[in-house]
Amino acid sequence: MLVFLIIFNLIDRKVKNQMEKFFDYFDSRHRESILNKPPVDDGPVITISRLTGCDARQVAENLVDELNRKYNTTRWKWVDKDIIYAIAKELNSDTQRVENFYKGIELSSLSEMIMAFSGGFISDLRVKKAIKEVVLSICKEGHIILVGRGGVSIAHEITDALHIRLIAPFYWRVENVMKKKQMNIEAAEEYVVDTDEKRFTLIQTFLDKNPLNIDYLFDTTINRSSFSIQEISELIISMYEKKVCRQISERKKIARIC
Repeated sequence: MLVFLIIFNLIDRKVKNQMEKFFDYFDSRHRESILNKPPVDDGPVITISRLTGCDARQVAENLVDELNRKYNTTRWKWVDKDIIYAIAKELNSDTQRVENFYKGIELSSLSEMIMAFSGGFISDLRVKKAIKEVVLSICKEGHIILVGRGGVSIAHEITDALHIRLIAPFYWRVENVMKKKQMNIEAAEEYVVDTDEKRFTLIQTFLDKNPLNIDYLFDTTINRSSFSIQEISELIISMYEKKVCRQISERKKIARIC
């Protein structure tokens, strides 16, 4: 817990303020009430999965601005790594343990033994359970854009949800990673391949089965190289209105503003 507090105090003030707003979700009593509410009241939520180098965070940030402006609200928010701090808090652990799970880093037998004797051992099963509960509670609460974090798998049973996947040609993504991370081409190629594999495995981790093809999970796939971030946001809003807003209106027999 002490490690978590130290890390929390070191992060950027803007991010800290944003995370504090999310902490209400992670109170165990509040989370239980959210998880137990009728499924018909879940969401709305938009999940964005992506291949490496497709600018998903920039898309999410722009999408939040556009949704809040269009519907004259401040309810829409986007989350990504913020969730890690909350899950670490839930586990009374440091963020590295959660990061390692997301990155697919397994503990060695020696590390497990050391942690067990020190009273700090947290199994992958427990980390997975905490991730699923925290992510699902956020998605069920609604008006959330969730980038990655296995969100499409965890939220796949929420009716009022739109699931987006961003893709782009391999070397378009490699060039994008080279620019953003100041990598040479060999390092960027390795990073893209490795991260793609880990993200695919993470999506499988939260499914009941391990399908070889996960295309069926997504409502639509968008080629990032073909559209600007603004254009992608506009496409997503159009699809959100056609799917989610329409089904909410039809179900409740009202002209609901989403």
